Amino acid sequence: MKLSLFKEFKEFAIKGNMIDIAIGVIIGSAFNKVIDVLVKEVFLPPLSLLTDGINWANKKIILREAVTTNGVIKPEEIAIGYGKLFEVLVDFFIIGFTVFLVVKLMNSIRNKAEDPKNATVTTPKNIELLNRMTELLEKQVEIAERNTPSDSKV
Repeated sequence: MKLSLFKEFKEFAIKGNMIDIAIGVIIGSAFNKVIDVLVKEVFLPPLSLLTDGINWANKKIILREAVTTNGVIKPEEIAIGYGKLFEVLVDFFIIGFTVFLVVKLMNSIRNKAEDPKNATVTTPKNIELLNRMTELLEKQVEIAERNTPSDSKV
């Protein structure tokens, strides 16, 4: 049992799946940091300026005020922090839009590469082979149709 599990893990790692996942996690982490700075340092300051200097991170609806008695806070404040939610939603939409643009660009590049008639990019070997096979099959069908008498066609 242990040996087969180790063998399966080794096959998984060798196939590249584990490395692809690790690279995705690392790039995703770095991408998250970039988006976080982009939202907090680029998008929110002008928004704050437009809204008369509101710091969105600190915006909240206070449900119960904190009461200070002899320097001791009893009970603590209870509040709904909608400002953080706003920041996270802005993050989410920026990340979503950025991922959309990246996927759109990658699909465009892949579609160009998979078109064997497009000479501007190198077509992968498997696509070239499939295209060549398709062309040969089309020629065979054409030859077979020419060699078949017209009255025997169904």
